[in-house]
Amino acid sequence: MFSGGIYNFGSNKIFDRCPHCNLYYEIEPGYFYAAMYVSYALNVMEGLLIVGLTYGITQNSTSPWLYIGTILTGLLVLSPINFRYSRVLLLYWLSPKINYQPHLDKDDSTAHP
Repeated sequence: MFSGGIYNFGSNKIFDRCPHCNLYYEIEPGYFYAAMYVSYALNVMEGLLIVGLTYGITQNSTSPWLYIGTILTGLLVLSPINFRYSRVLLLYWLSPKINYQPHLDKDDSTAHP
């Protein structure tokens, strides 16, 4: 779906169409704005996980700066992953217009009608 690597600063662009099945990704204008809500949910879950891990590692530390620092650093490191996976989750899991078509999952040219 994307050109370049996850942490590639030069290119973090989504293709217009799938190179395999020619699906047009942006179903309607502004479709991927809804991915912000999915990204927000991912950030909340990851933030809670980071808090839990920090609490478990530091054994009941009461310093708020430790938690703020680890949450902000962790979410900053995970933001390129969230950018991609929020769009993928929106497109393939939360979109009723998109259905899996197993006949398009083959690489030979005889599989396409």
